Amino acid sequence: MVQLIVGEKGKGKTKILLDKANAEVRNANGSVVYLDKSTKHMYELNNKIRLIDVMEYGIENSDEFVGFIRGIVSQDHDLEQMYLDGFLKISRLENSPENISKVMASLEKIAECYNVSFIISLSKDEKDLPEDVRHMIVTSL
Repeated sequence: MVQLIVGEKGKGKTKILLDKANAEVRNANGSVVYLDKSTKHMYELNNKIRLIDVMEYGIENSDEFVGFIRGIVSQDHDLEQMYLDGFLKISRLENSPENISKVMASLEKIAECYNVSFIISLSKDEKDLPEDVRHMIVTSL
């Protein structure tokens, strides 16, 4: 399952994502991973959540990002949830938003195949998203 928390920058998406991750980790039977563009939120996350600073890995485009996600999933067989903050930046879609649908389709396939939930904060207004990803929106700010 892929869930999107959308809204313009500064609307409070990260707070919602952090609160959701901290609440869900209490009930999780497997691993929970939080991907971000820095370690800024390290002390706001429950210590059972693995924080990964994606910017440390030199990802240059959205295809490499999807490969990075596949690598995390393949390494952690009891992975339940992945939280992705600052999605456009960490996935390298800032300059190629036309690829959002392609990346979301890849994440949906990974989610189905490996039973992983992706909860994503995306700095775009709902009306500016492609029609084929709008069904994934759970919160629009």
